[in-house]
Amino acid sequence: MQPDTRSGPTSDGRAPALRHDVVRVRGEGAPVLVLHGTPGGVDTADVMARFLPSDGFRVVTVSRPGYLGTPVRRGRSSLDDDAERAVALLDRLGIDRTGVLAWSGGGPSAYRLAVRHPDRVSSLVVAAGLSARWTPPRPTPAEWLVTRTRAGAVVSALAARVAPGAVVRSAVAGVSSLRGAALDAHVRDVMADRSRRAFVLDLAATGNSSGAHRDGWRNDVANLGAIRSLGLGAVRAPTLLVHGDADTDVLPEHSERAAREVPDAELLRLPGGTHFAVWDHRDAAAVQERVRNHLRR
Repeated sequence: MQPDTRSGPTSDGRAPALRHDVVRVRGEGAPVLVLHGTPGGVDTADVMARFLPSDGFRVVTVSRPGYLGTPVRRGRSSLDDDAERAVALLDRLGIDRTGVLAWSGGGPSAYRLAVRHPDRVSSLVVAAGLSARWTPPRPTPAEWLVTRTRAGAVVSALAARVAPGAVVRSAVAGVSSLRGAALDAHVRDVMADRSRRAFVLDLAATGNSSGAHRDGWRNDVANLGAIRSLGLGAVRAPTLLVHGDADTDVLPEHSERAAREVPDAELLRLPGGTHFAVWDHRDAAAVQERVRNHLRR
């Protein structure tokens, strides 16, 4: 989440410009810091944040350590370091308190930010977020080719243009227990809805762990695999948890644990929801409105 690779002011006394591949800011209104999953980058965070209008929110999207130009610094790229970088970025942007929207592997960084700096987090939304130790599942050879190689990234981008239905089906099946008629119905619904379809297709183009994502993937695997406790009981921000009950990428038990441990947390369970439920569920529009209202608190 490093906002800039340079240090100190420029020659005219101004702060150096934010790197566009690391931090992006748009809109006016309630500040929201958006933390992407694993793998990802600021481009993934931008896709996540599309439902937050620029005329109501000041949206800050970032690349977490190792992704798309954000450096992984030896001994300074833990989950807690990620939280400290977020605070430094907020300081630089002149933001005292912010809502936080996190997804999947970004959940632990969001929880640690809320624990370490309760005065800086006004509200917290965690979608299908990890709340305990995680290790990546062993991929099949086909999954490894598609998700962990440069060639796979190229193929995925091409397939999204020429065979979008097949990409949506593969993506949804890969992160959910939906099969047969239930999978067919879900894919039809997503393909018929422009915003839901665009989310899945655009996410597929950003979810590869090779190339400019490789260092971030390795850093996340190390950090998430070493979690002992996130200190969830110390979170003080109003917290909304959203999880689909058909999610196989991050099991619903992660949000259930957070709901038990985070004081007064709300848990929104989405029947038939995939790992993308906030964005691709049949009730996504209503869910997103609830998220917006929570982030305005």
